[in-house]
Amino acid sequence: MEYFEKLQNFLNEFDRFAAANQMRITCIKEGYAEGVFTAAEEHRNGLNVVQGGAIYTFADFVFAGAVNSFGEQAIGMNSNISYVRPGLGTTFKAVAKIISKGKRSALANVEVFDENEKLIAYSTMTGFFLGKPFFPENTETK
Repeated sequence: MEYFEKLQNFLNEFDRFAAANQMRITCIKEGYAEGVFTAAEEHRNGLNVVQGGAIYTFADFVFAGAVNSFGEQAIGMNSNISYVRPGLGTTFKAVAKIISKGKRSALANVEVFDENEKLIAYSTMTGFFLGKPFFPENTETK
């Protein structure tokens, strides 16, 4: 199994919070990830809009796929999110792209779209590399 597929399977299985909230990563390439989120009633606020926190969590989860795609363990260090329009509908897609990578950190843009492919949120996220391979049995990084 190639590294990207192994990472995708790992995140989808072992990120228990994302799995419990119907969030899945659907594609990982070097410096890139996509995911889908199926919003349920419990994700909605009193205005019947998906909570901003659920949208943020989804963006952060897909970011994890992109930033860990280099083969080294990485964690979030900083983030900013802007909500462009309300999270209406049920199915959402996120795309995370690393736009700058150094030895210790990486910067990404993450966009979240609704089921009509309209942008609902835009985020910049910074990840910090921990200096350890993502899968310890593999000493090589991507």
